[in-house]
Formats: sequence, C-alpha cells, structure tokens
Amino acid sequence: MTDFLRGDEIATCIHRVALSRGEPFEFTRPRTAPEHERRRRDAEKLRRAVISDLVELHPENVIVDSTVATIEAVHAGAPLILGPRIPGDGDALRRAHVHALVRVGRIGLRYSYSPILIKNNELVEVAATRRTLVGSLARISPAEATFREGVGVRSNPSTLRNGLALSHAIRVLDSLGIADAESRGAVVDRHREVWWFDLGGVNYPRFNLATYERYYDERLRVVRAHDRWRSGDGPFPTQPYWHRECLDCPYREPCANELQGLDDVSLTRFTTFDQQLALREHGVSTRRELARLDPVVARRRSGPASVDDSREAHIGRAIDRLDELIYRARAHERGPLRIVDARDVGCPTGDVEVDIDTESYGDSTYLWGALVTLNQPIEGVTEGYVAFANWDDHTPGAHARLFASFWTWFSELRQHCREQERTLTAYCFWAQAEDGAMNRAVEAPLPDGPTRDEVDEFRLATPRSWIDLHQLAKTQIQTDGPIGLKVLASRAGFAWRDPNPSGEASMLWYEVAIARGAEAEASRERILQYNEDDCRATKALRQWLNGPARDLAHRDDFERIAEPH
Repeated sequence: MTDFLRGDEIATCIHRVALSRGEPFEFTRPRTAPEHERRRRDAEKLRRAVISDLVELHPENVIVDSTVATIEAVHAGAPLILGPRIPGDGDALRRAHVHALVRVGRIGLRYSYSPILIKNNELVEVAATRRTLVGSLARISPAEATFREGVGVRSNPSTLRNGLALSHAIRVLDSLGIADAESRGAVVDRHREVWWFDLGGVNYPRFNLATYERYYDERLRVVRAHDRWRSGDGPFPTQPYWHRECLDCPYREPCANELQGLDDVSLTRFTTFDQQLALREHGVSTRRELARLDPVVARRRSGPASVDDSREAHIGRAIDRLDELIYRARAHERGPLRIVDARDVGCPTGDVEVDIDTESYGDSTYLWGALVTLNQPIEGVTEGYVAFANWDDHTPGAHARLFASFWTWFSELRQHCREQERTLTAYCFWAQAEDGAMNRAVEAPLPDGPTRDEVDEFRLATPRSWIDLHQLAKTQIQTDGPIGLKVLASRAGFAWRDPNPSGEASMLWYEVAIARGAEAEASRERILQYNEDDCRATKALRQWLNGPARDLAHRDDFERIAEPH
C-alpha cells in the first residue's frame, strides 16, 4: 500500500521522501542527538502549554482523539477543535496533521475550518514596508486578527515548512468539503502570537497554494515511482544531493559517503536544487570543476549571449551570484582564502584587549565571560579570564543584575585605561548575541545599573572599541560555507577542550547545571570552561587575522589555489 504524503514532507528533500519508504541499502537509523531531542522536547512543551491556554480561554472547545470524533465535531460546528485527527485524502495520497481547527464560516449546510499549527519558531521579523495579520490565543479567529505594521514573514527554512504544511492541510480539508473559502491558515509561534496567512492568492509566494502544488506534484511522482521500484518494476526514483536539511537527516551518513566519493557539486554550500541542476546541465558535476570556472567572467553574466558565449556566462544567466559558488568551491579545494588585499587583512588592537562571550538559555543570559589581555602594563589590571554567572534565579530581573555586575567590572577596567592613557578594545563573535543580551538587560534599568545610553556610548564610540569579529572576518576571509568561530579559530590552530563544543550543547549542560544533584557542579564547570575557550578562540582568531591569514591565497588567484595542498 502506498504511504500517504504528510504535510511535513512537502518541504522535505525528495530523496529523503523516497528513502523513508524503503532504502536500497542496509541502514541503521542513528541515535537522535541530544540537541535534537531538546528541540523536540521544547516544541512539545510549548504545544502542551498553548493547548492548555486554549482550553481555558475557549470553554466551547472540543478535544478529539479520533477521525470519527473529529468529523462529528465538524458536523456539529464546534468553534474550536483541539487535537484533530483529519481523515486522509486517498485519491491524492495526502494526510494532514494540525494542532487545531478553528471554525471560520459556513458553506451551504457545512461549516468551514482553518488549520492552526503550534511551532516553537520565530516567524516574523522587522520589515518597515510590510505588515502581517496577527491574532491572539484569546481571539483565535482570523476575523478577530489585525494587521501589525512593520513586520514581515521570515524567509527561513522553518517558515517555509510551516507554510507548506498549512497549504497541505488546506488541500486535505478541501477534499472533505470543509476548507475555509479564503484558504487561511495560522501558526502560533514561540511567543504565543497567532500569525494568519491567506494562502489562496499571490501573497506568500514561497509557500502559498500555487507554490505548494509544485512541491506536492514532485513528491507525488517520487512516491508512485518508489511503489514501482518496490514491486521490481523500475529503478530507485531519486539520488542524493546535499542541502541544508542534510545536517539533521538520519540518512546523512550514507548520502554523504556517496556524494563525497563523487566530489558532487551539490556539496558546494549552500547551493539550491535548481542551481545544482543548472550546473549539471552545463557540464559542471563536481566541486573541482566548479572551482575552475572564472568568477570574474561569471560576474559579467548579464550581457547577451552574442557578447559573451563562455560557459560561465551561460551558467551565470541561470544562477544569481555564480561567482560566490565558485569561491566556495575554491575554498573547499584550498582551505580559507583572502577576499581582500593582504595589507587589508587584520583586526584592530588595543593596549588592553577584552574578548567577551555570553551563554544564554532562551532569552535569558546567565553567564558573561571575559578574557583580558595586556599588551601594555596597566596598574590595577590583571590578565586572565573573568566570569559572572547566575545559576539560581532565572527571572529577567536577576539577569539584569548579573549584567550590571559585569558592567561595573568592565566600566572600572575602562576607567583604569583612561586614567593611564591606554586604549581598550573589546571583541565578540556575532555581536547580535551580546548586543541583544545587553539590550534586554537595560530595557528596565536598575537603580544602580547601566542605562541604554551608557551601553550605546561604548558600542558606538569612535574610533571603534567594540569589534564584531564575525562581521570583520566575513569581509576578509572566504570559506567553503559558514563563517563560524569553530571553523575560523580551528584554522588559527585553536582547539576547544570539550569534545562537543557548541552553543546548542551548552543549553543541555545548563539544564543539568541548574538542577539539584551531584552532576550540577560538574556541568557548571563544563560551561565555564567552554565559555573561557570561546573567549580564547576569539583571541586566537584575532591573532591569526593579524598574521598568518595575510599569507592565504586570494580567492581570485587561481594559480595559487590550484596548487596541491
């Protein structure tokens, strides 16, 4: 029997859709990583909390546990159905799972419903020229929602998955004759706001119904071809290709082994499936072949074919910013490369240098760490790592007080430098994290704590004394993928002491650190060590930029890049 297509498969890799229905190789599913389990657990915790709130806010709700009970509730016109079990659309091989159905109208003798998903995601971002329809748990119907100006829907993978899953659910509801005539669906985000999307028109082109149909048709063909393969009547319908979803996919290892053996062009981060097709159509099937294209010619793609008939020009007309893909492939071949002249590689220095790193759980920052380096002797200042941590009180006020303690120490350090006419430069990697933590801490200033103006005076000072090494490095260094601290500091020769150093892993350590028990103290020490290593990693990166990185090959210097390692 053919497996139905689920809503969460519509944005999924087509190879994974096929593999999940039966693999052409021996396969043992890998153990779920603790970080992934934490995300699943946090998502489930949010869903339970939102459902509980909806039960309390809407006494007329109906909780169901079967398809029969769901259809009965629909026929009765229940205003809000929680935990619905929606019958599958057998003709179209579709099955939908949503967390709620809200009644939005009536079509003839039947009531109509809109689907609601509850996701532990960020769905919107600041966008001055856009607006998005938003409701609340108390006012759950789209008729009660209002437009919020200045916000737009994020263009990230989780939002795409959510939007396509809503479109999928609308199509299943439509097969039952109970879909909203305006094709509206909603997602409750991690802040418990209810964002409404009209999916039947031209809005939300990344996941509206028209776009959904293309995704769905492609996956339906794969499912039917897989049925033929399973019955011995055809080849396996798909082949592996690298994309972002591979990072969390249970099939990543066998796929990666096959792709690495081929040096497949899809391994060039972060190509899309359409880009990979365009490259293959023009005879570029490996990273090595891509690295040998000319990025300068690729940037001239906009001219007519009669002016430039090169392969780069032809591919460039199909792929925006082809030169960036070429550079990533070259960085894979040779390692990190320079983007700028060797004289322009480097990082500002100071008589006193302070590398700062925070650790947070959700929106709460519980640790401020700093590594002090003296390039000139400063009376009253000692080199080394300093940490300000809070393991006991998890309220916003406690975290504001923690930052105030850090800020007092940091302000005294700056004052010592001023008094002795020495310069101080502070560094972080990815300032959005540290700046966000500062902003949250000073939203409601403490009587003896720093104000937003004081913090901004430091961050906006000229010459700059607050340096974001991520922002700096991405303008100077080309890598084969993300510009991450782990990648760059490792290139600089730095090694973390922890065998699993990552911000996501540290959240699991924090859960142990705040619990009672023998492991709490060890977990706290692990976090402090990890934070200190992050501070030392930014220092190692600075030193690398001011020295060895200047000897890297330039990304346009093909002769040096083509040299063997």
